[in-house]
Amino acid sequence: MAEDWALDVKKYVADADDRVIAGIVRYCGIALRSRDASLVSFSDATETGRVRENFLKKKLALVDPDPALDAAIAAVGARMAGDGTRNRVTVYYLLAEHFGSLGLFGGAT
Repeated sequence: MAEDWALDVKKYVADADDRVIAGIVRYCGIALRSRDASLVSFSDATETGRVRENFLKKKLALVDPDPALDAAIAAVGARMAGDGTRNRVTVYYLLAEHFGSLGLFGGAT
């Protein structure tokens, strides 16, 4: 699956850091090979729970209460509402940016 992750992220963050995008792509790894796994379904509570638990809590090491994390996920979902594809890389970039965690992926903190 050939996808231009940077182009998608830059629809939302014009000056997005290519190093951070590459770092998120590395983090996602093999999951990006499957079209279904490369997308985030904001209407699926299991999926948003997975984003909260695996990305926000484990990778970003956030300790905010679940409702605060869920609100951030919902805000990203609302921001991307008009987009037919909600690419995981873009969702993760926007969440990392929201929480000031771009440095974990090679960007400025």
